[in-house]
Amino acid sequence: MVKHVILWKLKEEITGDAKEKVLREMKENLEALVGQVPGLLRLQIVTKGLASSNADVMLDSDLESEEALKGYQSHPAHVAVANTYVRPFTEVRLCMDYEA
Repeated sequence: MVKHVILWKLKEEITGDAKEKVLREMKENLEALVGQVPGLLRLQIVTKGLASSNADVMLDSDLESEEALKGYQSHPAHVAVANTYVRPFTEVRLCMDYEA
């Protein structure tokens, strides 16, 4: 199994109700990829970090294999969600993939 973990920082100008909408749509649309993308076993979005956090969003996912991760990254459903609900609103992205 492969773990795929991402931390994002939203653009600073996104605040208030707009920030809540962005976070909600990121969570709903990314979590909906389970069942659409082959090999994606689990995907959880966390948007309610503690005050000590310096990231706004964490993606924590499990995939069957490194090949499944490669397929996930280029899958049309994932690309559409990333291009619509993630990339336009984030300024920092950190990723760690590892075998579990």
